[in-house]
This record gives sequence, structure tokens and C-alpha cells, in this order.
Amino acid sequence: MNKMPAPQALTIGEVSQRTGASVRSIRHYDEHGLLASVRASNGYRMFPEKAITQVRQIQRMIATGFTIDDIRGFPDCMLLIEGARSCDQINDVQRRRLDAIDRQIADLERRRLRLIQTLSEGAVPPVDGSR
Repeated sequence: MNKMPAPQALTIGEVSQRTGASVRSIRHYDEHGLLASVRASNGYRMFPEKAITQVRQIQRMIATGFTIDDIRGFPDCMLLIEGARSCDQINDVQRRRLDAIDRQIADLERRRLRLIQTLSEGAVPPVDGSR
């Protein structure tokens, strides 16, 4: 009778090395419930192999502007499948994030134009754009 090998648990350092995420970031994800770790008898955090995929997905989502709180509300499929397409359940969240980014871009563009105007005229223009 063949025994199935027990899944190998990874140290936080191994997860860091394999994902490129800092140990600090991995601890942060774990403390916010995005990863599942257990404590070994020596007190070290140990992670399942799937943590590699989860950390990579978390990094991708953060890179697109989502917060840890946003990600915590996402369905598990977003964390368990590397490169997962968006689940229908988060399309609204993604649209709201895109709208927020568009508003930030518009605001930055207005600030940029005001700064260009200030540099060219040597005086700070009125906020409302009037002269």
C-alpha cells in the first residue's frame, strides 16, 4: 500500500524567495487573513504550497490599485488560481477602482496644467481658472 506524501510546508523565507515578496509583506498578508499559516513547534510560520500562488495573485491585485481590504472581500477563486481572470463577483469593484483612477488622473492633469501655467506666467493662477 502506497502512502501519499504529506504536503510540504514552506517557511516564510521560502515563500519570499519563490515569490519575490518581502518577508514583511507576507507577514502582513497573513495577519490580514489573506494567507493561512500554522505555527511549527519552533514558533515559525509555515505555509502550504498554495501560498505561492496566493502571494503572486495578491501582488498582482495590489499592483492594479486594490487595497488589502478590497482583496479580503474578493472570492477565493481570485487567490487560488494564479493568473485567474476576474470573477464576475468583483467586476463592480474593478469598475469602481478604474473610475477612481480616472478621477485621480484628471485631478493630476489639472494640477499639471496649473503648474505649467504658474511656471510660464510667474504667478499662481486662481483655483477656478479665471484670470
